[in-house]
Amino acid sequence: MRRDSRLSRMLHLMLHLARDDGPFTSEAIAVMLNTNPVVVRRMLAGLRDQGYVRSEKGHGGGWTLAVDLADITLLDVHRALGGPTILAVGLADDHAQCLLEQAVNASLGEAMADAEARLLARLGEVTLADLAEDFEVRLRGMADTKAEG
Repeated sequence: MRRDSRLSRMLHLMLHLARDDGPFTSEAIAVMLNTNPVVVRRMLAGLRDQGYVRSEKGHGGGWTLAVDLADITLLDVHRALGGPTILAVGLADDHAQCLLEQAVNASLGEAMADAEARLLARLGEVTLADLAEDFEVRLRGMADTKAEG
């Protein structure tokens, strides 16, 4: 089963937009994310509609970040992408009248709802600034390791 990587891809991209000067074209982003420019524009449309990124057409145009990283949570980006399904596990409903299937679905459904609620709550606690800070710590650690070697 293919995993939905749109959230991680857009978070990755938004951190690049924050770090680098100048706009990124859809074509350049597509190369970075190993996808098609049309897919890039489709994914970024929701972020643009929410005011997180903006785009300029024409020569010298492209995509830029429109807000401070501290003002965007991972949950905000998830929602701007249309709130894709968090869990790929599903419930069987082939025999809805079967009491065994009902018992299984009740237990799994409750566990899945709890897991999804916890994950969404956590996404709401983490900002893109937190991710950028983690990157900087990792970058400094890498530089320190090279300086020691």
